[in-house]
Amino acid sequence: MNRDEQLAHLRLIRTPNIGPMTFSLLIQRYCNAVEALRAVPDLARRGGRDLKPASKSAVEKELAAVEAAGATLLFKGGDGYPDRLARFDDAPPVISARGSTSLMSSPSVAIVGARNASINAVRLAQKLSEQLSEHGYVVVSGLARGIDAAAHNGALAGGTIAVIAGGIDTYYPPENADLQDAIIEAGLLLAEMPPGTQPTPRHFPIRNRIIASLAQGVLVVEAAQRSGSLITAREAGERGGEVMAIPGSPLDARAQGCNHLIREGATLVRDAEDIVECLSRPATATLPDPQDWRAARLTPGTPAEIEKSRTRILDALGPEATDIDDVVRWCVEPVATVLAAILELELAGQISRHHGNRICRIIDTDKAD
Repeated sequence: MNRDEQLAHLRLIRTPNIGPMTFSLLIQRYCNAVEALRAVPDLARRGGRDLKPASKSAVEKELAAVEAAGATLLFKGGDGYPDRLARFDDAPPVISARGSTSLMSSPSVAIVGARNASINAVRLAQKLSEQLSEHGYVVVSGLARGIDAAAHNGALAGGTIAVIAGGIDTYYPPENADLQDAIIEAGLLLAEMPPGTQPTPRHFPIRNRIIASLAQGVLVVEAAQRSGSLITAREAGERGGEVMAIPGSPLDARAQGCNHLIREGATLVRDAEDIVECLSRPATATLPDPQDWRAARLTPGTPAEIEKSRTRILDALGPEATDIDDVVRWCVEPVATVLAAILELELAGQISRHHGNRICRIIDTDKAD
């Protein structure tokens, strides 16, 4: 990937209304980021609004900030990008990396759990990480307080990958700053957000999908019934990874999420041997081919057919998210034509994409009143 393609790649994903899934659709339609970037303004106008792509100067500043942080950029479709992550349509088109990128080619397991974890759970997470490192596994986690930090600490000697919710040059939470520096020195730090980005609540579920995609399986050590750790576990299961959990007392709210996962079919884990055995099983799910996102051509119908689909989509959608497969069936047009209409509406800011490949209409409250 030459510099022009890298700049176009970065400009495309930094353009408003373009997320990883939309990025993939644009590449499928236009073959590369340079051509897709040229097409974006016209596509957005067809959707009903103007859209200006991110400027070249803005992404050049980002490149300078990445370099100043001692990091490198890995581009989906380029050298060094993790193969397992590249298999998914919602993989980050660009990630920043500091440390040993070779760790991403090793067998890996994610260990996640509660921030306000119990003493026993923290000790167990660290011990399991140490033992998994001895078995040759890289431990992946999110550098949060509690279980995440314990998992990283246990695996420092053998190799650990931390995926953070902010920019590659940010430290969060502050008390993990020394641990983050240690991971950069002995492991690998990854970030999807641009440098300087301070993490907000919406960034953490986004971060979790990367953890779930990178690892062969996810172990939840301790988690409440409603927690980000369960989001990571669900993502792992949907992506063909193993879901594992440590059982806990039904009287402890911090164990309810793990117990629920086990009841729903997650592998009950007692020690590191259980994890190794689980990850050694023959895969029951086939991962998508890493080249499908570029090879599958999106060839839509005529402009009139796309316009017809746009109208039907806007008429049918409301503020509640709807599965894209249902939208395709509703439009009674070829899939590529409906996806093209969705793409144009998304670029125009008329619809929004949600987890699970669902979309909803963005209601203009001013006009609604």
